[in-house]
Amino acid sequence: MDDSRGQRLLGKHALVTGGASGFGEGIVRRFVAEGAVVAIVDLQLRKAEALAQALGEPAFALQADVSVEQSVREMAAALLSKLGRVDIVVNNAGIGQRPAPLEDQDAEQFDRIFATNARSVFLTARAFVPAMKRVRSGVILNIASTGGVRPRPNLAWYNASKGWMIAATRAMAVELAAYGIRVNAINPVAGDTPLLATFMGEDTPQARRKMIESIPLGRLSTPGDMGAAAAFLCSEDASMVTGVALEVDGGRCI
Repeated sequence: MDDSRGQRLLGKHALVTGGASGFGEGIVRRFVAEGAVVAIVDLQLRKAEALAQALGEPAFALQADVSVEQSVREMAAALLSKLGRVDIVVNNAGIGQRPAPLEDQDAEQFDRIFATNARSVFLTARAFVPAMKRVRSGVILNIASTGGVRPRPNLAWYNASKGWMIAATRAMAVELAAYGIRVNAINPVAGDTPLLATFMGEDTPQARRKMIESIPLGRLSTPGDMGAAAAFLCSEDASMVTGVALEVDGGRCI
């Protein structure tokens, strides 16, 4: 995919959680190509630093566990101290689950899924929305999933966490619209990322073929696909778009 197709985010300050790999990396790369200064927020600091070094001055790395309130507070303080303001918050950090009957998942795994996929959105909102309200501007983008719209069997609690994220996106959008803050989501279909093996249970040619056969366009999604969609939704080209959960899914949810 050509990443040199404009500067729609020129001068914007953005953060991408889980930005060191997978869909997050695709979003970071596209945002930098579109002119943004981007904080790559990730638990894996070395990976985040390596990506920042590869992308140059517009990108920098911060370590945070977005499921932990104190960690998010410290990350937000460091970020606001460095940049002065944050225009775009992308809640991309998330974890999956291995396929299993819903009653076989233990409470600890359930809590981990919701802490990372749901509580993190709550914590970043607490950290960044007040400043966005003061300037009456900002964009929040939540990376949800087609699982929140058209669930696959044996992924019940992951699906539920992404359904929560879609509902939260709409609730945030209607409440924050009066302050000029837009909130949207992306619903990716299964992608060629490190999480793919988790969802499939095993990464084999047969498992991949079965997954691809469920996608009408006949391929897995890519980090570049998510970067392109995110750049649009976070740019002024989407200034009239809020409360949308955009399916970037090759037709999976039709």
